[in-house]
Amino acid sequence: MTKNIMIVGVGGQGTLLTSRIIGKTALEMGYDVKISEVHGMAQRGGSVVTFVRYGEKVNEPVVEEGTADVVIAFERLEALRYAHFLKKDGVLVVNDCRIDPMTVVIGAKQYPENIIEMLREEHTVYAIDGQKIAKELGNSKVLNSVVLGYAAKHIGFTKDAWLDMVKKTVPPKTVELNVKAFEEGYNA
Repeated sequence: MTKNIMIVGVGGQGTLLTSRIIGKTALEMGYDVKISEVHGMAQRGGSVVTFVRYGEKVNEPVVEEGTADVVIAFERLEALRYAHFLKKDGVLVVNDCRIDPMTVVIGAKQYPENIIEMLREEHTVYAIDGQKIAKELGNSKVLNSVVLGYAAKHIGFTKDAWLDMVKKTVPPKTVELNVKAFEEGYNA
């Protein structure tokens, strides 16, 4: 059986690093792993989408609509934008934060209200204020580790396997802080 995970966010939120940690953890556990990254206008605050698929044998890296076991969204609007990728019994893990896209910034569109509530009408949603936790830890850049820790319980693997891969993957000078961030998210 193949596990399909989709990670979505806005450029700079750590989406790519998160997909690498998930993929490396699955690989370490003996699974065949495929990862695909779609950067878009990431450097200008645009969407970043990554797919991680793992299982006994995985032939392609892309998660099809309606097949994701878990969608991890680092921003509310990105969660709304990609929720249709979830399968019926899939789980949506959302960082409850708002980053206005350029169309909202220039006034061409409005940011939707009550996104989390709308998503809960059709999906199993777990929301966390990862940004708040990261700021309390002293560095908003560990947001992805907080959210990954929160999502890890829905992906599988042991906490120790996750922590081991976080330590091996994040930049060496940030290991201690990323471990704390992961644990805060995991225990949330």
